[in-house]
Amino acid sequence: MDELIACCGLDCSACQAREATLNDDNALRQKVAKEWSELNGVTITADMINCVGCRAKGVKTPFCESLCQIRICALSKGFTTCGDCQSMEGCAVVCQVHSTNGEAKARLQKK
Repeated sequence: MDELIACCGLDCSACQAREATLNDDNALRQKVAKEWSELNGVTITADMINCVGCRAKGVKTPFCESLCQIRICALSKGFTTCGDCQSMEGCAVVCQVHSTNGEAKARLQKK
């Protein structure tokens, strides 16, 4: 499975944080930080917007690096993605993403 597919099935290649990182685009970092702050109800600063992908080697946002319960779970079980887990369908953790993003779930089901 492509390393730009996150543990949850989201496509990191389509992430604006990744785009801002790869292009060193501070204006895009500021835009993403503002959007994510409003969406999540927390303060996210532009300097936090540095990520090359959930499973790719390199820098990650603070959330992706150490706070994402989905990533923490998959890595702790030695899974590449949640698609490797027999309990994915009933998992309350990854359901947080799959309930609003059917494409992410479908990516993992194709595996």
